[in-house]
Amino acid sequence: MGAGGTQEAKTTYREALREALREALRADDRVFLMGEDVGRYGGCFGVSLGLLEEFGPERVRDTPLSESAFVGAGIGAALAGMRPIVEIMTVNFSLLALDQILNNAATLLHMSGGQLPVPLVIRMTTGAGRQLAAQHSHSLEGWYAHIPGIRVLVPATLEDARHMLAPALADPDPVLIFEHGSLYNASGELLPHTAPVDLDHAAIRRPGTDISLITYGGSLPKTLAAADELAAEGIGAEVIDLRTLRPLDGVTIAASVARTHRAVIIDEGWRTGSLAAEVSARIAEESFFELDAPVERVCSAEVPMPYARRLEEAALPQTADIVAAAHRAVD
Repeated sequence: MGAGGTQEAKTTYREALREALREALRADDRVFLMGEDVGRYGGCFGVSLGLLEEFGPERVRDTPLSESAFVGAGIGAALAGMRPIVEIMTVNFSLLALDQILNNAATLLHMSGGQLPVPLVIRMTTGAGRQLAAQHSHSLEGWYAHIPGIRVLVPATLEDARHMLAPALADPDPVLIFEHGSLYNASGELLPHTAPVDLDHAAIRRPGTDISLITYGGSLPKTLAAADELAAEGIGAEVIDLRTLRPLDGVTIAASVARTHRAVIIDEGWRTGSLAAEVSARIAEESFFELDAPVERVCSAEVPMPYARRLEEAALPQTADIVAAAHRAVD
């Protein structure tokens, strides 16, 4: 039982996403899901398993292998008053639809003088750690966070996986949701939903006073593990889960740095031109005089993601790298 007698439910990240989709399909006839293998196959990662049987082929639509075409169809459906959820198998494949996302979904409201909102949700898998090589393993959500006109969400917990979809569908602008592939099997207890998810603010996943560890998505479990190791050494690390990469919550970041006076940013994207670079720049601009040490960044190696497991592990931010960066800032 949870606090106040509320019943907790054992679930996985994958099942939480599926229940969010089921709830959305039940709540609004305008909502439908479309993408490669989302229907009969149940989704490449099993998220939509069983939804075709429950809602039928009009609401759960398998598409051809053409990201540009079905993302464009989703934009058209949104313009026509529907509430489409478009699934792109991996973030790498989303580049085939970048023209539609950047030049249409993100810009139509602006270019039409406010006449053409695009209430579209696009879901995709991101990240490495599963030996799927360079075609399926990169973390490109930071690229999309560069684009005005869209919201970029990165659920890292069961609660966010379960409850971010509803407010995303209610947003009149396009929303991109990045699901890290390493999280699908993550399991735990999920409390009943009590309040709307706040898409505008980062979350403090662990309080601390000695250093701020700032991260998102699939790097959150590694960062929390690093905070545990640091705590055993007497170092109190505050863990910030950004959750929303656009718009970025600079207020929470600045407040954390004001408490701890040190910061490490953990980002599975490449270091050059990364989201970590943006967060670091904001700290320098807004919190420079709060810092007692240079900002540290822990990012992926500047290589296409290797296939071999040991090489892949070496290319990715790991808990030991986070701990080492924290020591450089604190010691």
